[in-house]
Amino acid sequence: MPSIFISGGAAGIGLATAKLFRSHGWTVGVYDISDDALAAAKADDPELITGRLDVRDADQWDTALAEFTSHTGGRLDVLDNNAGILLSGDVADISPEAIKAQIDIDALGVTLGARAAFGYLKATPGSHLVNIASASAIYGQPGIATYSATKFYVAGLTEALELEWEDDDIRVVSIWPLWAKTALADETDAKSTQTLGVRLTADDVAAKVWESVHPTTVDKLLRRTSYSVGVQTTVLGNAAKFIPNVLNRGVNKFLSQ
Repeated sequence: MPSIFISGGAAGIGLATAKLFRSHGWTVGVYDISDDALAAAKADDPELITGRLDVRDADQWDTALAEFTSHTGGRLDVLDNNAGILLSGDVADISPEAIKAQIDIDALGVTLGARAAFGYLKATPGSHLVNIASASAIYGQPGIATYSATKFYVAGLTEALELEWEDDDIRVVSIWPLWAKTALADETDAKSTQTLGVRLTADDVAAKVWESVHPTTVDKLLRRTSYSVGVQTTVLGNAAKFIPNVLNRGVNKFLSQ
């Protein structure tokens, strides 16, 4: 039975992903920092393997993955680096502690997760590392600058590890949603939630995670590393590749300020 480990998996996109993969018969590990959310997820589906994980702590990553894979015979088909936070506001107005927390969770946590999972992924033929990026990495976003920057980091890490781990038969991909109807979007006052709307659901993003770990022949031939979620992200991402920077800047300024 294939297996997936999801960080930040007890709510929002992570929980939607857990439910989707469970519906297809996968062994699913839901790990999160919230004990209450973990308890609720376990109560809803007792077959989930759950545990506490602060993604900023390398030792907790090692412990969580060892515990999860003890249920799978050492198999890890997918690590879904899903955990993340978003704190909106101008950088000058955000405390150093809040900035550090966002970088530690959204960038360091993704890297520590990849490092900890490597041995398990290498030992599992056809495995995947899935990193949750964001449409905010198409062009730097004022008002959520730190979050946006961490997603540029995630995109770069994905591309680098796709090359680094190619000979280990580990496919590395990133998922690029715009705003989805989750607590993360509910708790931000970023202007782009108003100009673009919050059109995606957590299930939309989960479906793209599923698609990404079941690549087509074309995906494999083209060495596809990124999966946009929704029409808006696809249009903005493709436009950014071809239009002059001054136009790209202008579009993003209009959308975000």
